[in-house]
Amino acid sequence: MTTQALLRRSGLPADAVGRWPVSRVLALSLWAALAVALALAVQFGAVQVSAADWWAPLTEQATGGGAHVLWHLRLPRALLAALVGAALGLCGALTQGLFRNPLADPGLLGVTSGAACAAALVLTVLASAQMAVPPAWRLWVLPLAAFVGALAVCVALDRIARWLTPGSVAGLLLTGLALNALTMAVVGLCTYLATDEQLRSLTFWTLGSLAGASWLIVGVLAAALSLCFWQARRLAHSLNALALGEAAAAHVGVNVARLRGRLIAIVALLCALAVAWCGLIGFIGLMAPHMVRGLAGADQRRVLPLAMAAGALLLLVADTVARTVTIPAEIPVGIFTALIGGPAFLFLLRGVARQQGGHA
Repeated sequence: MTTQALLRRSGLPADAVGRWPVSRVLALSLWAALAVALALAVQFGAVQVSAADWWAPLTEQATGGGAHVLWHLRLPRALLAALVGAALGLCGALTQGLFRNPLADPGLLGVTSGAACAAALVLTVLASAQMAVPPAWRLWVLPLAAFVGALAVCVALDRIARWLTPGSVAGLLLTGLALNALTMAVVGLCTYLATDEQLRSLTFWTLGSLAGASWLIVGVLAAALSLCFWQARRLAHSLNALALGEAAAAHVGVNVARLRGRLIAIVALLCALAVAWCGLIGFIGLMAPHMVRGLAGADQRRVLPLAMAAGALLLLVADTVARTVTIPAEIPVGIFTALIGGPAFLFLLRGVARQQGGHA
């Protein structure tokens, strides 16, 4: 049977034939690798975990030794790493689709640093003004402030890039770098003015760490990620149309302004939660979509879930290595992802330059 006959019987577009099986194999491979990485993450560490520790909650013995490490430290941290990686992977795919730019990433464009800037202001300015946030509220105040900061940077990036360099990839990246430098300058000022206790908290933001994981944070992030992914899936068709340009998307009935606002809100919310609880973790949102787009194609219906799985796998492996390679010490996971992501970004930048005739 010919390809055209298959197309007529399946109802799929021409570029979908031959890609769906690949995307399914890729999805199964990513989820299998993620399950293996999760099992290894909870097993390896300074404290050995036995098979009996898995059954400790049923016997009310999860308060000491390996059982406590497994259920109260290692398992929440591994799940948080997977959720944060999935959130950053989804943010990266949505950001690249929104700006129609394969180099777009919430970290490179200043979105995550904007969230960290707002969190730094909360930790230092409010405390210096005798308005210290109560511990019971801190879990919610910091994500709210980070959401406002990330949202402000998203809106500013969209407006400034359209005003100064409309349609320019280089202009978009340079605008993002300028906003990134501005927000990190504010973080640096907060670091200079911070007390010893505040300085330790700010160091957490700038280096990135998953050590503060808890079951409550895992539950809140899982609920937010599920809601955002549900919304993103509903926007996948509009994102596919937007890839042809704003004029073409509007011609087929897409409300571009509304689509942009909803995507910015999703990216800002997920970046805010990730930064508020885990600090600055870069390059996951850049690498994850590129890992899957070359094999699964550019259809956002496939890219979005696969980018989440790839992001979860990347961050989980990075955190496991950062946590175990120098036992009993621990390398901040943000440093580890930057060491991997920096060369990866240069490689991607070179590829984009070749596609555009030597000009990025």
